Amino acid sequence: MGINIAINETQCANALCGKFKKNILSVLVDDPLKYGDAAEYEIFIPIEDALSHFSDKEDFIKRNKIREETTILYLDRLKDDNDRKLLEKVVERTYTGWVNVSKVNDDMKDELLSSSSTSEGVQTEWDMFSFEEMGDICGRCKLSWDKGRGCVGSFGPDNGNLPEIASKAGCKMTASVPDGVSSKRVYTKEDALLLLNEIPILRNALEKESKLAVRRYSGTVERLEAVAKISIEEGCGFRFF
Repeated sequence: MGINIAINETQCANALCGKFKKNILSVLVDDPLKYGDAAEYEIFIPIEDALSHFSDKEDFIKRNKIREETTILYLDRLKDDNDRKLLEKVVERTYTGWVNVSKVNDDMKDELLSSSSTSEGVQTEWDMFSFEEMGDICGRCKLSWDKGRGCVGSFGPDNGNLPEIASKAGCKMTASVPDGVSSKRVYTKEDALLLLNEIPILRNALEKESKLAVRRYSGTVERLEAVAKISIEEGCGFRFF
């Protein structure tokens, strides 16, 4: 498996994605019904069950532009409002577990935000963008340290030799990466200063190690340098995972 490097971009004033990632739209909870109308749901029905409620099945398919391969109908995608209203009366809601933050009061909002401990349990405005839109924003962002591809990049395989080479050269920050992954350590601006000081030592150590080591790890050292500089400039943390 591979190890990645990332900055804590939401701590950066110049991150173009920051305002979108900080705008939480919904939170995943175990009991969404306690939040009333704020609980998000889907209404869907097998196509055959839906057709059984209409005498002219072909016309229903045609006016709602339903594809031949469709097996499940999601009611919010039906073109005809009257068809949708009719089917809503015979289909039960399926709650997704997500709660719309904008539809709860301030006390419930605080409760929702504190109930989710992982990023997987929240949906932000950033999550609503397409990959193309994200790529465009990342490409214009000064914090896109991985050559315009974003603020997450590869450190290399988890069984790579760079940490060992770094340890022999006295580069404690780079040598700490495997432990940083296991402990989920968040490195600080102060750590970045130490890491930046290790870069010339690492390059020299790679040259002494072998030409293969230079070819294999020079790109990683370059990325470490870029992350360290961003962390220092923006005062943000960074991590390996």
